[in-house]
Amino acid sequence: MKRIMGYIIIGIVVIGGYFGLLRLHQQTTKPVVGILTMMHHPALDQIQKGVVAGLAEEGYQNGKNIKIEYQNANGDQGNLNTMANKLVNDHAKVIVGITTPACQALANATKDIPIVMGGIGDPVGAGLVKNERHPEGNVTGVHDVNPSEQQIALVKKFIPNIKTLGVIYTSSDTSSESQYQTMVKAAHKLHVNLKTYTIAGSMGVLVKNADAVNKPVFPSADTMVKDGGVASISLSQYGQGKVAGKMAARILKGEKPGQMAVNNYHHGEPVLNLKQARKLGIKVPADFQREAEQHGTVFK
Repeated sequence: MKRIMGYIIIGIVVIGGYFGLLRLHQQTTKPVVGILTMMHHPALDQIQKGVVAGLAEEGYQNGKNIKIEYQNANGDQGNLNTMANKLVNDHAKVIVGITTPACQALANATKDIPIVMGGIGDPVGAGLVKNERHPEGNVTGVHDVNPSEQQIALVKKFIPNIKTLGVIYTSSDTSSESQYQTMVKAAHKLHVNLKTYTIAGSMGVLVKNADAVNKPVFPSADTMVKDGGVASISLSQYGQGKVAGKMAARILKGEKPGQMAVNNYHHGEPVLNLKQARKLGIKVPADFQREAEQHGTVFK
């Protein structure tokens, strides 16, 4: 009888220990939030930082109550597919894709795990969602609506007599192609001829070559103005990331991506590189400089 009681006591201790370990595992295991990006680039890095900030503002902090798993493909499509599958196999609760190729790799890897687009130019054209207001599937996120008309109007403000504007974009990227088409419509409306190039290269190389012939560059991204562009009405990359992070937080709280409309992010802000304008001998419109100073977006 004593031996039987001993077995019972040991059994209770073992079972109690198992449930104690289970509770400890539940307490220490944090939901995984994946972030997948195509490459390091100032604009893309700003989106990534914004995603983390947006999650934090909604109460989700890396290392505290979530685990952020960041994957960077360094410009390699093969890496992108491998990393997308890794995030799926790691049972991420939600994954943020930065760049169209990253989101497409994720969409090919899973139809179940929620995917949040971190600033995509044409989600319908890229095959990521069928309807932006009613995505229905496992993908939603941010659609960055480029303020093309404002950007061309800004160029005309700096260079009133401009007749031809050179445009460089990436023809193999659906987002870039979509933004180019909006630029074509805006240029026609504002009576500016476009000369198009589909040369890929870094902002540094572009600025170096433009400086050599004393030509100003008016980029679309705020980070590119900092890297040598003159000015822009730019969508905040960090701001887009924050919106994406907040959408990821809503999914962590229980919302379904298919029932969350895509966010059309179109909040353009004035950005000025005063040093570059002076270097090229370009007169900066006083009202634009004043507006950029009020936003704190002047690089000197």
